[in-house]
Amino acid sequence: MIPSPLKTVAKFILASASPRRKSLLQELGLDFEIKEAGIDECPAAGESPQVFVKRAASDKAGYISRANPGYWVLGADTIVVHDNRILGKPGDAAEALEVLQTLSGREHLVHTGFCLMHEKEKITVSSVVTTEVSFSPFSRDIAAAYVATGEPLDKAGAYGIQGRGSFLVERINGSYTNVVGLPLVEVIEELLRYKVVEPRT
Repeated sequence: MIPSPLKTVAKFILASASPRRKSLLQELGLDFEIKEAGIDECPAAGESPQVFVKRAASDKAGYISRANPGYWVLGADTIVVHDNRILGKPGDAAEALEVLQTLSGREHLVHTGFCLMHEKEKITVSSVVTTEVSFSPFSRDIAAAYVATGEPLDKAGAYGIQGRGSFLVERINGSYTNVVGLPLVEVIEELLRYKVVEPRT
């Protein structure tokens, strides 16, 4: 078994049901509880994508933190943006196909907002990390074949870079794990700074 580099040393909750965020943190050796925050993830009128995703992450962390004041709570939200329009999870296969055709041969942005909060200590740290993703040009048949796998239907932007959708991605500029759902460099930096985690010796 390959040893993990980090360990959790404080009470810690991930305020997300995302299997991808869970996996990213577990692969580093972290122990944490998972509590999903029932937050309405809809942008307000006139709210920019970056402001929205930062607020959504803070709302999630705050919701769980208020109920668990002695814990460190990490909330996160990830959105895909093209031409300043948020592309959420497609409602069906036809919508997934439309989204993929829109992104074919073009660049889009992936924003992840994250918030680390401790209610009792009155500490809140939040940030937004952005990655530029460029898709290769691909045909409608290729997009339809990918949609037929079912993978795009529960993914923002209708693709999963860590899954079968990786073959659509020509290049990225920025954090790969940010596109998966959690910018690990920035998140771990804060967890280390506040002594939520530490190196495993």
